[in-house]
Amino acid sequence: MFTGIIEELGVIKKIIPKSSGMRCEIVAKQIGDDLKISDSVAVNGVCLTVVDRTKDAFIIDIVNETLEKSNLGDLKEGDYINLERALKVSGRFGGHIVQGHIETVGVILDKQINKNDTTLSVGLDPEWMRFCIPKGSIALDGISLTIAKIESNIIEVALIPHTLDNTTLGLKHKSDTLNIETDIIGKYIDRLISFEEEDPQIDLGLLKGIRNIQYGES
Repeated sequence: MFTGIIEELGVIKKIIPKSSGMRCEIVAKQIGDDLKISDSVAVNGVCLTVVDRTKDAFIIDIVNETLEKSNLGDLKEGDYINLERALKVSGRFGGHIVQGHIETVGVILDKQINKNDTTLSVGLDPEWMRFCIPKGSIALDGISLTIAKIESNIIEVALIPHTLDNTTLGLKHKSDTLNIETDIIGKYIDRLISFEEEDPQIDLGLLKGIRNIQYGES
């Protein structure tokens, strides 16, 4: 689990194409030494696993499904990426609950830069708008942000200079893509409501058969 508070801007040092996806070597000067093999790390909001290490970098594998459902397939050597280590139980919870499971990819429709803040307008797939509410949380490329305004399938977020300076949002432009993860609380509520509406027919015979296999009952 993550919080959407970006710890560092890493750099893609090397990309190796594979038949099942691609392997990335990432340089992270601040958090890299703390990452061990099998650790989870959020890369632009996508939860990935450290599979190896070099002297100055860590290595991750990205499978084709992840490439298809996120913008990680657009990465190039030399690109900056948002990095966040998995949350420690004893750590501070500064953002909101972020799983690192990307649902869709949004597109930056407008970026209005002002002196003290910047407004970002992002277009989303209408399917995911039911999980977006004004003043609710959303993760854009792994960054925990608050939705300031909603109009049709477009959300607006306000960015302070610190966010622009310390995340990839300062480097993003109109028409660039963003990995989207909506608030998990909204998804749970939606599932509870839809589950009751669906009124699924539970096969008690199937459940009994599973129990017999598990416990050797007749």
